[in-house]
Amino acid sequence: MRPYKVLVVDDSAFMRKIISDLIENDADFQVTATAANGREAIEKVNELRPDLVTMDVEMPEMNGLEALKSIMAQRPLPVIMLSGINEEGMKETILALEWGAFDFIRKPSISNSQDIIAVGESLREQMKEAMLARERREARASAVKSPEPPPAAEPPAPRAVVEPVRRKLEPSKKEADKAPLQGTEKPRVRAPLEPPADKRKPETGTEPAAAKRVAKPAPAVPKPAPDRLKGRSQEAQGAGRAVQRAASEIAAGSFVEPPAATGGQASGSRSVRKLVAVGCSTGGPRALKAFLENIPGDFPAPIVIVQHMPPNFTKSLAQRLNTFSALEVAEAEHGMILRQGAAYIAPGGYHLTVVPVPGGQYMIELTKEEVRNGHRPSVDTLFESVLQLTSLERHAVIMTGMGSDGARMMKALYDSGVTSTFAESEETCVVYGMPRSAVELKCVRHILPLQEIAPRLVQAVK
Repeated sequence: MRPYKVLVVDDSAFMRKIISDLIENDADFQVTATAANGREAIEKVNELRPDLVTMDVEMPEMNGLEALKSIMAQRPLPVIMLSGINEEGMKETILALEWGAFDFIRKPSISNSQDIIAVGESLREQMKEAMLARERREARASAVKSPEPPPAAEPPAPRAVVEPVRRKLEPSKKEADKAPLQGTEKPRVRAPLEPPADKRKPETGTEPAAAKRVAKPAPAVPKPAPDRLKGRSQEAQGAGRAVQRAASEIAAGSFVEPPAATGGQASGSRSVRKLVAVGCSTGGPRALKAFLENIPGDFPAPIVIVQHMPPNFTKSLAQRLNTFSALEVAEAEHGMILRQGAAYIAPGGYHLTVVPVPGGQYMIELTKEEVRNGHRPSVDTLFESVLQLTSLERHAVIMTGMGSDGARMMKALYDSGVTSTFAESEETCVVYGMPRSAVELKCVRHILPLQEIAPRLVQAVK
């Protein structure tokens, strides 16, 4: 098999050399050209037709964001963004993911060889997943377009004989739709995965999207205790003190919930009785936008989200999503009390769990425990904490992403009786990894394309 052709775009010649060397450490990829700005990138994409592009975000003449927009409009192909860690670079990276970039990696520190190695491993993994995802899409498209092969040239059989045989060999569309969904089947099959005795069908709702809000400030949140930034042992002590302090204040009636920046919501003071937990990875920022902008502001449950993303980027993601959603969307802080009508995104570099405190309230706890399934935050860690909250009505969602994070604990939730479980179907996933893993464990009640998840969840929660 020929190596995949890659175009490397960066305004730094030194960085182009580093990225090219990292890519060609894998024999499956070959850097066929480089470009110093977005304008050159567009020209070389049209001329050379590479299989994949790595694109610097900040460049002179035409930046990576503008080039991405043009490429995706003219000749869509997988683009992996290389982002700096300054605030503007992070904001533009979130926009790039929203506009169709496959994923992004943080630019390596040129003075740290270990960091360069780690970035190279991450880049090559993303490139392989991008090519695999593209090939799967092309295979599905080819299967849809290819008609059945014509029958051999022979005298036609009588209709009364041919048709019954065909009906036996080729199940009808209605029968195909009833077949159980397997990991390798076409994504159009959306039957729920149920125990044999459970014959219920997925709900079919067409609830209209919630009205959008524009340029809404993020909710005010309490700052985390400084102890948690100094190491695992001090963080654990700070977490314990925060839980004890919140519990004692609530029990004594002296706890005051921090107001939202928009003036607070009456629903926030009510006890939480329902909870939605969401996990996603590659392709997640775009999926979260489509998901959250279709949840109404009076949604009667907090939504807690794990999106695999490095530190600092999750804050930019939360701020961006907050402008689209009728919910209050914020990066989660240690010690926050969950409120209805709000969504909380786990900060990069921290596991997020939900813990109960007296008075029917639930608190966010952030920890620096070991990575799980290769990630921190981990969806499995979030779902495992939700598993313990048996007094709540719980709903779990897994959307696009590489790997299998979240699937094992969704299975545990399902086996414990939580059957309000959702997974994004293959047809809309950027990478059908995490949802596929959950589907294969037969713990997903609703397998839906992205645009249908929020309306069905709203029906289930309300």
